[in-house]
Amino acid sequence: MATEIIMPTLGLTMTEGTVDTWLKGEGDQVEKGEAVCTISSEKLSHDVEAPAEGTLIKILVPTGEVAPCKDAIGLIGEPGEEVSSKTEKKTQPKKLQKNHQTKNLNL
Repeated sequence: MATEIIMPTLGLTMTEGTVDTWLKGEGDQVEKGEAVCTISSEKLSHDVEAPAEGTLIKILVPTGEVAPCKDAIGLIGEPGEEVSSKTEKKTQPKKLQKNHQTKNLNL
């Protein structure tokens, strides 16, 4: 079973982070404790370390995308290991979008 790479919480008020750079690509071998990506919040930048040894089998949140804290951003497992669609669906990256609301002002 794959091990999730989790978006960390870097501060008390941090609710989401941006994946700035993946230092490893899908299919690359990683060692436990090795930096696999760099993430940032409004104030901080931080390297995320691999929680296990294995192969980076899936990047769930691409570079430049935003993910909530404690969500999976990548998966480490064995080469060729299948990733369940359940895991992929629960960790969709958040697209930044403007909220356009129209107010009806009866003057």
